[in-house]
Amino acid sequence: MTEVAENGFEKALAAHAEAVERFLSRALDERPRSDEIDRPVRLVSAMRHGVLNGGKRLRPLLVMESTAVFRGDKAAALRVAGALECIHCYSLIHDDLPAMDDDDLRRGQPTVHKAFDEATAILAGDSLLTYAFELIADDETLLSAERKLALVLALSRAAGLGGMAGGQALDLEAEKVQPDEAGIIRLQAMKTGALIRFACEAGAIIAGASPSDRETLAAYGSAIGLAFQLADDLLDLTATSEMMGKATGKDDEAGKATLVALHGVEWARRQLDGLVEQAEALLEPFGDRARTLKAAGRFVAARQR
Repeated sequence: MTEVAENGFEKALAAHAEAVERFLSRALDERPRSDEIDRPVRLVSAMRHGVLNGGKRLRPLLVMESTAVFRGDKAAALRVAGALECIHCYSLIHDDLPAMDDDDLRRGQPTVHKAFDEATAILAGDSLLTYAFELIADDETLLSAERKLALVLALSRAAGLGGMAGGQALDLEAEKVQPDEAGIIRLQAMKTGALIRFACEAGAIIAGASPSDRETLAAYGSAIGLAFQLADDLLDLTATSEMMGKATGKDDEAGKATLVALHGVEWARRQLDGLVEQAEALLEPFGDRARTLKAAGRFVAARQR
Protein backbone atom coordinates (compact mmCIF):
# COMPACT_ATOMS: atom_id res chain seq x y z
CA MET A 1 0.00 0.00 0.00
CA THR A 2 1.43 3.40 -0.91
CA GLU A 3 1.91 5.94 1.88
CA VAL A 4 -0.84 8.17 0.45
CA ALA A 5 -3.31 5.29 0.19
CA GLU A 6 -2.37 4.07 3.65
CA ASN A 7 -2.92 7.52 5.14
CA GLY A 8 -6.27 7.78 3.38
CA PHE A 9 -7.42 4.45 4.76
CA GLU A 10 -6.26 5.25 8.27
CA LYS A 11 -8.23 8.50 8.14
CA ALA A 12 -11.32 6.58 7.02
CA LEU A 13 -10.80 4.00 9.76
CA ALA A 14 -10.43 6.74 12.39
CA ALA A 15 -13.52 8.58 11.15
CA HIS A 16 -15.67 5.44 11.22
CA ALA A 17 -14.26 4.50 14.65
CA GLU A 18 -15.17 7.93 16.01
CA ALA A 19 -18.70 7.69 14.60
CA VAL A 20 -19.36 4.23 16.06
CA GLU A 21 -17.75 5.24 19.37
CA ARG A 22 -20.17 8.19 19.65
CA PHE A 23 -23.10 5.98 18.75
CA LEU A 24 -22.19 3.28 21.27
CA SER A 25 -21.50 5.82 24.02
CA ARG A 26 -25.05 7.13 23.58
CA ALA A 27 -26.54 3.65 23.30
CA LEU A 28 -24.75 2.34 26.41
CA ASP A 29 -25.91 4.97 28.89
CA GLU A 30 -27.82 4.49 32.13
CA ARG A 31 -31.17 5.80 30.86
CA PRO A 32 -33.77 3.01 30.64
CA ARG A 33 -35.42 2.67 27.25
CA SER A 34 -39.08 1.96 26.52
CA ASP A 35 -40.16 -1.33 28.18
CA GLU A 36 -36.91 -1.55 30.20
CA ILE A 37 -37.35 -1.42 33.98
CA ASP A 38 -33.87 -0.13 34.87
CA ARG A 39 -30.23 -0.22 33.81
CA PRO A 40 -27.97 -1.28 36.71
CA VAL A 41 -25.12 1.23 37.03
CA ARG A 42 -22.36 -1.33 37.67
CA LEU A 43 -23.45 -3.49 34.72
CA VAL A 44 -23.57 -0.48 32.38
CA SER A 45 -20.10 0.54 33.60
CA ALA A 46 -18.74 -2.93 32.85
CA MET A 47 -20.30 -2.91 29.38
CA ARG A 48 -18.81 0.49 28.65
CA HIS A 49 -15.41 -0.68 29.91
CA GLY A 50 -15.54 -3.61 27.50
CA VAL A 51 -16.71 -1.54 24.51
CA LEU A 52 -15.46 2.04 24.80
CA ASN A 53 -11.78 1.18 25.12
CA GLY A 54 -10.16 2.33 21.90
CA GLY A 55 -10.54 -0.61 19.53
CA LYS A 56 -9.72 -0.22 15.83
CA ARG A 57 -13.41 -0.74 14.90
CA LEU A 58 -12.48 -2.59 11.73
CA ARG A 59 -15.74 -4.55 11.60
CA PRO A 60 -17.88 -1.39 11.78
CA LEU A 61 -15.82 0.11 8.96
CA LEU A 62 -16.51 -2.97 6.84
CA VAL A 63 -20.25 -2.67 7.49
CA MET A 64 -20.34 1.00 6.58
CA GLU A 65 -18.06 0.76 3.56
CA SER A 66 -19.82 -2.31 2.16
CA THR A 67 -23.08 -0.35 2.47
CA ALA A 68 -21.46 2.59 0.66
CA VAL A 69 -20.55 0.31 -2.27
CA PHE A 70 -24.29 -0.05 -2.94
CA ARG A 71 -25.19 3.50 -1.84
CA GLY A 72 -27.22 2.17 1.08
CA ASP A 73 -28.57 4.13 4.04
CA LYS A 74 -25.68 5.50 6.14
CA ALA A 75 -27.66 5.90 9.36
CA ALA A 76 -28.90 2.30 9.23
CA ALA A 77 -25.36 1.13 8.46
CA LEU A 78 -24.05 2.91 11.56
CA ARG A 79 -26.61 1.20 13.78
CA VAL A 80 -25.82 -2.23 12.31
CA ALA A 81 -22.11 -1.48 12.68
CA GLY A 82 -22.68 -0.64 16.35
CA ALA A 83 -24.67 -3.85 16.83
CA LEU A 84 -21.85 -5.90 15.31
CA GLU A 85 -19.30 -4.19 17.55
CA CYS A 86 -21.43 -5.12 20.58
CA ILE A 87 -21.23 -8.77 19.48
CA HIS A 88 -17.48 -8.53 18.90
CA CYS A 89 -16.85 -6.91 22.29
CA TYR A 90 -19.06 -9.45 24.07
CA SER A 91 -16.94 -12.20 22.55
CA LEU A 92 -13.73 -10.54 23.78
CA ILE A 93 -15.12 -10.11 27.30
CA HIS A 94 -16.05 -13.80 27.46
CA ASP A 95 -12.88 -15.02 25.73
CA ASP A 96 -10.80 -13.22 28.36
CA LEU A 97 -12.47 -15.07 31.26
CA PRO A 98 -10.43 -17.59 33.29
CA ALA A 99 -12.58 -20.44 31.93
CA MET A 100 -11.64 -19.46 28.37
CA ASP A 101 -8.34 -17.75 27.45
CA ASP A 102 -7.67 -16.32 30.93
CA ASP A 103 -6.29 -12.92 29.93
CA ASP A 104 -5.72 -9.95 32.23
CA LEU A 105 -5.10 -7.30 29.57
CA ARG A 106 -7.14 -6.17 26.57
CA ARG A 107 -6.31 -3.11 24.44
CA GLY A 108 -3.79 -2.05 27.06
CA GLN A 109 -6.37 -2.04 29.89
CA PRO A 110 -7.49 -4.57 32.52
CA THR A 111 -10.01 -7.02 31.08
CA VAL A 112 -13.58 -6.68 32.33
CA HIS A 113 -13.36 -9.55 34.80
CA LYS A 114 -10.24 -7.93 36.28
CA ALA A 115 -11.66 -4.41 36.40
CA PHE A 116 -14.96 -5.69 37.89
CA ASP A 117 -15.43 -9.42 38.60
CA GLU A 118 -16.16 -12.62 36.70
CA ALA A 119 -19.92 -12.63 37.24
CA THR A 120 -20.25 -9.03 36.10
CA ALA A 121 -18.11 -9.79 33.03
CA ILE A 122 -20.40 -12.69 32.09
CA LEU A 123 -23.48 -10.50 32.47
CA ALA A 124 -21.86 -7.65 30.52
CA GLY A 125 -21.18 -10.05 27.64
CA ASP A 126 -24.71 -11.48 27.81
CA SER A 127 -26.18 -7.98 27.77
CA LEU A 128 -24.08 -6.85 24.79
CA LEU A 129 -25.07 -9.96 22.83
CA THR A 130 -28.78 -9.38 23.28
CA TYR A 131 -28.49 -5.60 22.88
CA ALA A 132 -27.00 -6.07 19.41
CA PHE A 133 -30.22 -7.59 18.12
CA GLU A 134 -32.27 -4.90 19.85
CA LEU A 135 -30.29 -2.23 17.99
CA ILE A 136 -31.10 -3.84 14.65
CA ALA A 137 -34.78 -4.48 15.43
CA ASP A 138 -35.44 -1.04 16.94
CA ASP A 139 -37.73 1.34 15.06
CA GLU A 140 -34.84 3.82 14.88
CA THR A 141 -33.13 1.49 12.42
CA LEU A 142 -34.92 2.70 9.30
CA LEU A 143 -34.96 -0.47 7.25
CA SER A 144 -37.79 -2.69 6.08
CA ALA A 145 -38.82 -5.59 8.29
CA GLU A 146 -37.55 -7.94 5.57
CA ARG A 147 -34.04 -6.46 5.64
CA LYS A 148 -33.94 -6.38 9.43
CA LEU A 149 -34.94 -10.04 9.52
CA ALA A 150 -32.21 -10.91 7.00
CA LEU A 151 -29.63 -9.05 9.12
CA VAL A 152 -30.74 -10.76 12.34
CA LEU A 153 -30.62 -14.18 10.69
CA ALA A 154 -27.20 -13.62 9.15
CA LEU A 155 -25.73 -12.17 12.36
CA SER A 156 -27.22 -14.98 14.47
CA ARG A 157 -25.57 -17.57 12.27
CA ALA A 158 -22.26 -15.69 12.20
CA ALA A 159 -22.17 -15.26 15.99
CA GLY A 160 -23.64 -18.53 17.21
CA LEU A 161 -23.28 -22.28 17.14
CA GLY A 162 -22.18 -22.52 13.51
CA GLY A 163 -20.02 -19.41 13.66
CA MET A 164 -18.06 -17.55 16.32
CA ALA A 165 -19.28 -19.35 19.44
CA GLY A 166 -18.83 -22.73 17.76
CA GLY A 167 -15.34 -21.67 16.70
CA GLN A 168 -14.45 -20.81 20.30
CA ALA A 169 -15.64 -24.28 21.34
CA LEU A 170 -13.36 -25.82 18.68
CA ASP A 171 -10.51 -23.61 19.91
CA LEU A 172 -10.91 -24.97 23.44
CA GLU A 173 -10.96 -28.52 22.10
CA ALA A 174 -7.78 -27.79 20.14
CA GLU A 175 -5.91 -27.28 23.41
CA LYS A 176 -6.38 -30.99 24.10
CA VAL A 177 -6.35 -32.54 20.61
CA GLN A 178 -4.54 -30.65 17.86
CA PRO A 179 -6.58 -30.32 14.68
CA ASP A 180 -5.16 -30.97 11.23
CA GLU A 181 -4.84 -28.20 8.65
CA ALA A 182 -8.47 -28.50 7.54
CA GLY A 183 -9.55 -28.36 11.16
CA ILE A 184 -7.51 -25.21 11.80
CA ILE A 185 -9.03 -23.51 8.76
CA ARG A 186 -12.56 -24.48 9.85
CA LEU A 187 -11.92 -23.27 13.42
CA GLN A 188 -10.54 -19.93 12.29
CA ALA A 189 -13.25 -19.39 9.68
CA MET A 190 -15.81 -19.80 12.47
CA LYS A 191 -14.15 -18.05 15.41
CA THR A 192 -12.68 -15.06 13.57
CA GLY A 193 -13.88 -15.13 9.98
CA ALA A 194 -17.63 -15.43 10.48
CA LEU A 195 -18.14 -11.94 11.95
CA ILE A 196 -15.82 -10.36 9.38
CA ARG A 197 -17.74 -12.11 6.62
CA PHE A 198 -21.00 -10.80 8.09
CA ALA A 199 -19.58 -7.27 8.28
CA CYS A 200 -18.94 -7.29 4.54
CA GLU A 201 -22.19 -9.05 3.63
CA ALA A 202 -24.24 -6.70 5.83
CA GLY A 203 -23.84 -3.76 3.46
CA ALA A 204 -25.44 -5.70 0.64
CA ILE A 205 -28.35 -6.65 2.92
CA ILE A 206 -28.82 -3.08 4.19
CA ALA A 207 -28.86 -1.73 0.63
CA GLY A 208 -31.05 -4.49 -0.82
CA ALA A 209 -28.36 -5.56 -3.30
CA SER A 210 -28.77 -8.58 -5.54
CA PRO A 211 -28.07 -12.11 -4.22
CA SER A 212 -25.00 -12.36 -6.47
CA ASP A 213 -23.58 -9.09 -5.11
CA ARG A 214 -24.26 -10.31 -1.58
CA GLU A 215 -22.37 -13.52 -2.34
CA THR A 216 -19.44 -11.53 -3.74
CA LEU A 217 -19.18 -9.38 -0.63
CA ALA A 218 -19.42 -12.48 1.55
CA ALA A 219 -16.57 -14.10 -0.42
CA TYR A 220 -14.51 -10.94 0.01
CA GLY A 221 -15.23 -11.09 3.76
CA SER A 222 -14.14 -14.73 3.91
CA ALA A 223 -10.83 -13.88 2.21
CA ILE A 224 -9.95 -11.00 4.50
CA GLY A 225 -11.21 -12.94 7.53
CA LEU A 226 -8.59 -15.61 6.84
CA ALA A 227 -6.01 -12.88 6.22
CA PHE A 228 -6.91 -11.27 9.55
CA GLN A 229 -6.32 -14.53 11.43
CA LEU A 230 -3.05 -15.25 9.60
CA ALA A 231 -1.81 -11.76 10.45
CA ASP A 232 -2.93 -12.26 14.05
CA ASP A 233 -1.00 -15.53 14.31
CA LEU A 234 2.08 -13.85 12.86
CA LEU A 235 1.81 -11.02 15.36
CA ASP A 236 1.42 -13.50 18.22
CA LEU A 237 4.88 -14.80 17.27
CA THR A 238 6.62 -11.57 16.32
CA ALA A 239 5.03 -8.66 18.24
CA THR A 240 5.50 -7.59 21.86
CA SER A 241 2.72 -7.32 24.44
CA GLU A 242 3.29 -3.54 24.49
CA MET A 243 2.69 -3.33 20.73
CA MET A 244 -0.47 -5.42 20.89
CA GLY A 245 -1.97 -4.19 24.16
CA LYS A 246 -2.50 -7.80 25.23
CA ALA A 247 -0.44 -10.88 26.01
CA THR A 248 1.44 -12.38 23.05
CA GLY A 249 3.18 -15.71 22.50
CA LYS A 250 0.44 -17.61 24.32
CA ASP A 251 -0.44 -19.83 21.36
CA ASP A 252 3.19 -20.81 20.87
CA GLU A 253 3.70 -21.49 24.58
CA ALA A 254 0.57 -23.64 24.67
CA GLY A 255 1.63 -25.53 21.55
CA LYS A 256 -1.61 -24.49 19.86
CA ALA A 257 -1.83 -25.47 16.20
CA THR A 258 -1.97 -22.53 13.78
CA LEU A 259 -1.30 -22.29 10.06
CA VAL A 260 1.81 -20.25 10.85
CA ALA A 261 3.07 -22.94 13.21
CA LEU A 262 2.42 -25.60 10.54
CA HIS A 263 3.96 -23.83 7.54
CA GLY A 264 6.22 -21.07 8.86
CA VAL A 265 6.39 -17.29 8.73
CA GLU A 266 7.42 -16.91 5.09
CA TRP A 267 4.64 -19.19 3.89
CA ALA A 268 2.14 -17.14 5.90
CA ARG A 269 3.36 -13.90 4.34
CA ARG A 270 3.00 -15.35 0.84
CA GLN A 271 -0.51 -16.50 1.71
CA LEU A 272 -1.39 -13.02 2.92
CA ASP A 273 -0.26 -11.54 -0.39
CA GLY A 274 -2.42 -14.06 -2.25
CA LEU A 275 -5.48 -13.39 -0.09
CA VAL A 276 -5.16 -9.63 -0.66
CA GLU A 277 -5.01 -10.20 -4.41
CA GLN A 278 -8.05 -12.47 -4.24
CA ALA A 279 -9.99 -9.92 -2.19
CA GLU A 280 -9.16 -7.08 -4.56
CA ALA A 281 -10.15 -9.14 -7.60
CA LEU A 282 -13.56 -9.82 -6.05
CA LEU A 283 -14.16 -6.07 -5.69
CA GLU A 284 -13.14 -5.10 -9.23
CA PRO A 285 -16.75 -5.02 -10.57
CA PHE A 286 -17.59 -2.24 -8.07
CA GLY A 287 -14.88 0.13 -9.27
CA ASP A 288 -13.97 3.20 -7.26
CA ARG A 289 -16.87 2.69 -4.83
CA ALA A 290 -14.90 -0.21 -3.32
CA ARG A 291 -11.64 1.73 -2.95
CA THR A 292 -11.77 1.79 0.87
CA LEU A 293 -12.74 -1.87 1.06
CA LYS A 294 -9.72 -2.75 -1.08
CA ALA A 295 -7.52 -0.74 1.26
CA ALA A 296 -9.08 -2.58 4.20
CA GLY A 297 -7.82 -5.89 2.84
CA ARG A 298 -4.31 -4.51 2.54
CA PHE A 299 -4.52 -3.03 6.04
CA VAL A 300 -5.61 -6.37 7.52
CA ALA A 301 -2.66 -8.18 5.96
CA ALA A 302 -0.05 -5.58 6.89
CA ARG A 303 -1.26 -4.54 10.36
CA GLN A 304 1.27 -4.32 13.17
CA ARG A 305 -1.11 -4.61 16.12
